[in-house]
Amino acid sequence: MTEETPGFEEKPDVPSGATPDGAEPKDASSSSSEEGAAPAGDAVQTVGLTAQLDQVRTALNERTGDLQRLQAEYQNYRRRVERDRATVKEIAVAGLLSELLPVLDDVGRARDHGELVGGFKSVAESLETVVAKLGLQQFGKEGEPFDPTIHEALMHSYAPDVTETTCVAILQPGYRIGERTIRPARVAVAEPQPGATPAAAKEEKATDEESGGTEEV
Repeated sequence: MTEETPGFEEKPDVPSGATPDGAEPKDASSSSSEEGAAPAGDAVQTVGLTAQLDQVRTALNERTGDLQRLQAEYQNYRRRVERDRATVKEIAVAGLLSELLPVLDDVGRARDHGELVGGFKSVAESLETVVAKLGLQQFGKEGEPFDPTIHEALMHSYAPDVTETTCVAILQPGYRIGERTIRPARVAVAEPQPGATPAAAKEEKATDEESGGTEEV
């Protein structure tokens, strides 16, 4: 009977690089680590792209604001230039027409005296048409309330038939261009006579007397 010699248990030969039974392969562990690292890298990249996008948006908003301010400044500049151009034109026209006012006064006096006839009449009417096209407007009428901003009182009197200071005669008509007064109307004014009852008040008083006064309730 043969006795077995005690010793080491024989193990099968394992090729180099092979993984023993029951042990996890090394490449499986490393691949799981790489899979865990991949999402973390994507998150970092996403955060970076978001930050860059925010920067781009901020820069775009700043450039848009600059453009809007520049456009507003340009619009204000253009309106200011147009307004200044219109003002300069109005001043130049007003200066020219101011020199023609004595001629227009002569034309008006000639018309009042019936002397505006023949060729002189045609020339006068042509002149009045031209100045009207340039924006010249005549103002001042008898019976209108006296306004010191557009009237110049050269004569003063009292009248019992007026209730306020009134233009009773137009000595020289006034002229304006738009809102600009070139020359005020030169007028004679009348004020209510001190202590006199205005005509309107007299009429009202007479009406009350005819109706028997106000009936008491």
